[in-house]
This record gives sequence, structure tokens and C-alpha cells, in this order.
Amino acid sequence: MKIVGIAACTSGIAHTYIAKEKLVRAAKALNHEIHIETQGTIGTEDELSPKEISEADVVIIAADIKVGGRERFKGKKVIDVSTDIVIKSPKALINKIQQELGL
Repeated sequence: MKIVGIAACTSGIAHTYIAKEKLVRAAKALNHEIHIETQGTIGTEDELSPKEISEADVVIIAADIKVGGRERFKGKKVIDVSTDIVIKSPKALINKIQQELGL
């Protein structure tokens, strides 16, 4: 499964990067391809490319705030979750998404 997403928290520091790291580790452990953009106090990092988005099977928005650029995901299956869910059980989240999508 190919996954793209955005991680963002209220302060734009700790939970943003922890959520990204947890998602990346879990996806790789489950043999999925993943690219996660962060949006925080220092701006956008690791911005998703149009190619990564177009090839993605699913978009995970792990955010506690409103994120910018959602229009890029038009026509994609978008899963919105809090950073807490991603931090606590990233593998379970990815497995559930995979099962729901039948991939």
C-alpha cells in the first residue's frame, strides 16, 4: 500500500515529529511505502510531491489543528486522526486502513 499524509500538532513541535516517525516506522515494518509531510511552527517540511499524492492509495492526516493543502487530496481516501492515535497505535491504524480498503 502507498501512503501519504500530513502530521501537525497545536505547537508544531513534539507531537508533529513523533507522529511522523511512528507512522513511518510502522508503515515500513508492515512493508508499505510512506511519505509524510509535517506542518508546524517552522513551516512545511518534506512537502509531498504531486507524483507521491497521485500514486497514493490513502492519505492519513494526523493532526490536532487545521492543515493546509487538503485540496491536493481531492478524489483520494482521506483518514483524519489525532496525533495521539498515531503515536499510541500506528500499526493498528495502518492495518485497519488496509483492511477497510481491501489492499
